[in-house]
Amino acid sequence: MSDLSHVDETGAVRMVDVGAKPVQRRRAVARAIVRMAPETAARLRDLPKGDALATAQLAGIMAAKRTAELIPLCHPLLSHVDVSLVVGEDHVEIRAEAATAAQTGVEMEALTAASVAALTVYDMAKAVDKAMTFEVALLEKVKE
Repeated sequence: MSDLSHVDETGAVRMVDVGAKPVQRRRAVARAIVRMAPETAARLRDLPKGDALATAQLAGIMAAKRTAELIPLCHPLLSHVDVSLVVGEDHVEIRAEAATAAQTGVEMEALTAASVAALTVYDMAKAVDKAMTFEVALLEKVKE
């Protein structure tokens, strides 16, 4: 028998049955930071492809809602998601918060939202800045 939650006694992958766990309010926060040239940061609302900030916010929300379709063993759940973007001198900080009342957490939804929002900023600005980089991290995962 495996100690891994997503592997059964034969070694096959499986979705964990969370049906017996209590429903709790759960929340997770993830952050992505997209580093770029100051000139790029200054024009994120006026790029050849359009407003990268508004597009990335919407992309992050949409992605969180589809997490269970993208990650094979994720449970479909989500009651709230919020994605905010703050532009610094040479970066954009993206914060994604996901929440639900369920038997399992929403860290994958928060991480997916932050990742896809960062990818969207990258996609929309790559024509003017080929040196961008980004990182994604889970900041918080709580049961309330």
